[in-house]
Amino acid sequence: MPREQDPDVTDVEHRITLTALAAEKFREHVAAEPTQPALRLGVRGGGCSGYQYVLALDHVKPDDHVFEDRGVTIIVDPESFPLVKGSRIDYEDSLMESGFRVDNPNAVSGCGCGSSFRVANEPPSCGAAL
Repeated sequence: MPREQDPDVTDVEHRITLTALAAEKFREHVAAEPTQPALRLGVRGGGCSGYQYVLALDHVKPDDHVFEDRGVTIIVDPESFPLVKGSRIDYEDSLMESGFRVDNPNAVSGCGCGSSFRVANEPPSCGAAL
């Protein structure tokens, strides 16, 4: 369950969700895992726009925000949550690339590769345009 002390987590518009394809691809990816890991969505500083998404297999830690969508447990650390709340995780499968992609309503700009982003009230980094 989401951490009840944080009203942002229980607000439907701030939940982290998955598309059907992303949930299917996640289940395929973890099918051989001995324990059932969750999908961790996090953020770290860096990239050409200021922040980079981090997706990993992990287990719930005491301070994590925990979401369930389409049978997948999604976890977000408290520092990353304000930057990714309301995001939807999708899976792209094309001739050019395949992999998970984050659709983040908090991002005001991003790089061409889609793995880094900037939020409002943060200066751009690496010469990125406003």
